[in-house]
Amino acid sequence: MDWIEAVVLALVQGLTEFLPISSSAHLILVPRFLGWADQGLAFDVAVHLGTLAGVLIYFRAELGAIFRAWLGSLFRRRTNEDDARLGWSLLLATVPIGLGGLLFHDSVESTLRSPLVIALATGIFGVLLGLVDRRGGVGRNEYTVTFGIAILIGLAQVLAVIPGTSRSGITITAGLALGLSRQAAARFSFLLAVPVIALAAMLELGQLLQQAAPVQWGTMALAMLVAGLSAYACIGWFLRALERVSMWPFAIYRVLLAGVIFVAFT
Repeated sequence: MDWIEAVVLALVQGLTEFLPISSSAHLILVPRFLGWADQGLAFDVAVHLGTLAGVLIYFRAELGAIFRAWLGSLFRRRTNEDDARLGWSLLLATVPIGLGGLLFHDSVESTLRSPLVIALATGIFGVLLGLVDRRGGVGRNEYTVTFGIAILIGLAQVLAVIPGTSRSGITITAGLALGLSRQAAARFSFLLAVPVIALAAMLELGQLLQQAAPVQWGTMALAMLVAGLSAYACIGWFLRALERVSMWPFAIYRVLLAGVIFVAFT
């Protein structure tokens, strides 16, 4: 992989990881259109670490408060109950995808990474995203998420193992359906990305360390930087955009993207 490919694909990853439009669909579509080879495991590790850094830096204040409150709740100290409850909710919502990833990872890689599956998932879940947004973005904030709602969002997140679904898309959809506002659903989804991306990066890093193939460390460092910066910028833009627009532009884009994938690759 040369540095141009690394920059383009890292930019794609950073911009699509947190938008509800499926990063996996774009990372399959872009190389196929441009005639590039598969980016490889080292690249996946680099961009996941980059996007993880981006979301950690963006939400550093909130994550710090949540972690301190959650830690205080373990030792029964007086703490901010809203932050502590949100911390526990994020942990509960992570459990299903952790188990689902371990159980279904091999079967997904071998049977579901086809253009037809990606096109169907991109289109179907795009329509669903638009439909649940019909309330106009009115709803509760992320600090009102109960443990039951957190588990339901976590169960919905398991569907993200299907390429084309979009992890952020399905969790935002579930949050909207369960009564959160647009911004609250997005913020909960982004906070939930921290443990999920961290788990994925650790799994991929373990696999990478077992490989004998050489790693282009300089190119991978560049990919990580580009992914991190673009993810940080994208999170801020998306949260600001939700103050003015609905989810329908993203839903329409997904349906159009599904059509392009279907026509081009099936």
